[in-house]
Amino acid sequence: MIAHSGDGADDRGGYGRPVTRRAVIGGVAGAGLVEMLSMASPLQNGAMADERLAGAADRALFTAEVPHVYTRAQWKASPPRRRAKVRRRAPDHIIVHHTATANSGDRSLAHAFALSRYIQHFHMNKNGWDDTGQQLTISRGGIVMEGRNRSLRAIRAGDLAVGAQVLHHNDHTIGIENEGTYTSRAVPGSLWRSLVEVCVWLCREYRLDPSEAIMGHRDYNNTSCPGDRLYARLPELRREVAARLEGAPGPGNATEDQGLPLLPSLDDLT
Repeated sequence: MIAHSGDGADDRGGYGRPVTRRAVIGGVAGAGLVEMLSMASPLQNGAMADERLAGAADRALFTAEVPHVYTRAQWKASPPRRRAKVRRRAPDHIIVHHTATANSGDRSLAHAFALSRYIQHFHMNKNGWDDTGQQLTISRGGIVMEGRNRSLRAIRAGDLAVGAQVLHHNDHTIGIENEGTYTSRAVPGSLWRSLVEVCVWLCREYRLDPSEAIMGHRDYNNTSCPGDRLYARLPELRREVAARLEGAPGPGNATEDQGLPLLPSLDDLT
């Protein structure tokens, strides 16, 4: 497992001593992800052909500008210790992370939901944070999930639910966790396509210029995140998102038949 130093997040509303965010995600092997591994494919071992998977003709999950984001209620999140703070302003940067976990071959919804539950459990019970650190999570199967509570409501309103994903910069950034370790392995096509769609959506909602807004975790903190391979593709990500935005409708103009609607989370009902 990758060693990370100096990275993490300052969850000022949390409990306990400060613990780096990356040590949490990166510590999956030591802590054990029993539920997740029980559903994982044998392909997740070191011999897994990531290059082949990255080039495979994965099913496209999105067909429009509004992605399908599974809510906290759907992946059965635990209640947060505290409701997230919401800043009545847009973030100025989108931060791309990798989870530094195993490059699983399991693309199922059950696996994705188990991943979100594991991350939340580790952040709250090992780090002592209020909730999941990042606002959004993408599995290797391209499944997108709400992370920190109130994130979807805030995005729809053009606001920011403050997370715990970039040390000293949580008040102005929104974070996307991408499942896997991308120091040397390729990014699966399904995950990449979802990452593009999510960044298009966020740039539209927040009126951000992708050439300036999309950054890697290492651009802010002393960390290897999001891995050399994924980080090297950020210029490509910015270009793809910019190309999509040229013909995209403005915020609030998307109709239901342009994509799957964002379902309300339990936090939106309180």
